[in-house]
Amino acid sequence: MRRSDLEHLIRAAGAITGSRRVVVIGSQAILGQFPFEAPEWAVMSMEADLRPIDAPGTAELLTGTIGERK
Repeated sequence: MRRSDLEHLIRAAGAITGSRRVVVIGSQAILGQFPFEAPEWAVMSMEADLRPIDAPGTAELLTGTIGERK
């Protein structure tokens, strides 16, 4: 996953949940600080764990709509 892929997921998560702030958890979080110099191990993953801050009750909605294998 590259920074642009993560940005796409964050925009989608915001549109689905109505949240304007999303926390990225796990190895993909490094792309926030090092978007172009991320370690190879960080960009190998094809998934990102996202949690909406403004709408915490909607985390399961993300899993059901854009979650793993969707």
